[in-house]
Amino acid sequence: MSRTVKVAALQASFSKDMQTNIDKVKELVRDAAAKGAEIILPSELFCDHYFCKVQDEKFFATAYPWAEHPAVEQLAELAKELGVVIPVSIYEKDGPEYYNSIVIIDADGTPLGVYRKSHIPDGPGYMEKFYFRPGNTGFRVWDTMKGRIGVGICWDQWFPEAARAMALMGADVLFYPTAIGSEPHDDSLDTAARWRRAMQGHAVSNVIPVVAANRTGDEEGQIFYGTSFIADHAGEIVDELGRNEEGVIMAEFDLDFLDRHRAAWGFFRDRRTEFYDVLG
Repeated sequence: MSRTVKVAALQASFSKDMQTNIDKVKELVRDAAAKGAEIILPSELFCDHYFCKVQDEKFFATAYPWAEHPAVEQLAELAKELGVVIPVSIYEKDGPEYYNSIVIIDADGTPLGVYRKSHIPDGPGYMEKFYFRPGNTGFRVWDTMKGRIGVGICWDQWFPEAARAMALMGADVLFYPTAIGSEPHDDSLDTAARWRRAMQGHAVSNVIPVVAANRTGDEEGQIFYGTSFIADHAGEIVDELGRNEEGVIMAEFDLDFLDRHRAAWGFFRDRRTEFYDVLG
């Protein structure tokens, strides 16, 4: 009997109230679990409006140690109740250091650990270097009760080496929580299509499904463009949401088929690592 996994991504707009946002995510998680989802991905930094639009020291007070974060505590209880895996995006405080982090909650409610965003953007509307140190965990893959998953965070999704590293560590599916939308410096720039194409390329080059969860809505004039999607191992979109929709998308994948198909394509077999010295 083949190993299968049912994955889901959530898309929503968010308020400035943490508990209201956590409650909204919990409701969507319940909806996804009721439809059979086993691994459920909320979007990036869902506990607040995306605060990195500006540099304001007041937002440092919204960070928590990862094991004590209200979203982690509450979604761990829900994961245990529903028997689902939830990667939870948080603003993390670790002593004097601050990170954009993901806590992986297993299907029994156990927090498996934290991944800290490796690539930190800095530009108009996305001034994350003011708030976050580059992650010090390295890329990680998680053995959950529902499958072996790799999780990157937003800006990580543009880097093919991040996807390849997680695939080489044996990930069955790649997940990318995101907060991306309009570019304040250029009203004509719409990156929604290229955002998708970059991750569809990861799916093709690693023969692996990719799940991307973005937010939607207008936050002080910055418009988040939604378009959350799930791509299969060939990069084909198998479920998606529009720019303004809120809800759940889902797909089921046969992991044994993917293992065989990945081997047959030979992308890992034919790697020429002797030429990669430039990468260290």
